[in-house]
Amino acid sequence: VQLQASGGGLVRAGDSLRLSCTGRIDSNRYSMGWFRQAPGKGRQFLAAISRRSGLSYYSDSVKGRFSIARDNAENTVTLQMNSLNPEDTAVYYCAAGSTSAQTMARTLLADYWGQGTQVTVSS
Repeated sequence: VQLQASGGGLVRAGDSLRLSCTGRIDSNRYSMGWFRQAPGKGRQFLAAISRRSGLSYYSDSVKGRFSIARDNAENTVTLQMNSLNPEDTAVYYCAAGSTSAQTMARTLLADYWGQGTQVTVSS
């Protein structure tokens, strides 16, 4: 399974970005998630959407600003990011896990990872 993340870039505080992740993922088997890693920091869970149910989960730091969506027909998962601030600067990764979205959120583990896309938010 190969995941391809795209959509990152340089934006200003308050702007929006939409990240996309494509890959031939069986939506009945894999939950999909977005994570990020800022320089000098560990991996952080952002959002995940469960296999089968389509239920989504968010970290408190992005709840209300970020939104995850899944288009199974297009094999795409998106992360809509609004009201970005400099603390959102990081490399963003999409991931697929053969577990629930809640488990991905708790363990920060996944079976497959995309290559990462850089998001830089200037003040």
